[in-house]
Amino acid sequence: MSAEPGFKWKQCLVVRNDISMSCGKKCAQAAHAAVSAFERAGVTERKAWLSEGQKKVVLKAADERTIFELKSIAESLGIPASIIQDAGMTEIPPGTITALGLGPARTEDLDKITGNLSLL
Repeated sequence: MSAEPGFKWKQCLVVRNDISMSCGKKCAQAAHAAVSAFERAGVTERKAWLSEGQKKVVLKAADERTIFELKSIAESLGIPASIIQDAGMTEIPPGTITALGLGPARTEDLDKITGNLSLL
């Protein structure tokens, strides 16, 4: 098997691990985060990420506070960030913060922010 290509761009999707959500619900929240963060990215970042194959990494956050801290750090570095708040139509109460989308951005910049998080 060949080595993983060197992706210069990626998205990080961070899902809260302290609330009960089915696997499908977590997937939907991560998808919302991906689309929303992408919409906040600049044209250059979008094109670069799309041309590389749209690498995404899904990570878990311990709690809501972690989501807000990561968003604040990302925004201070100019990285697109989007918090997802659930509508409450299915499994969880309305207004619950479920996920955070970061990027697309340079891999090394996102690693500085999310490098200590575990994969979902």
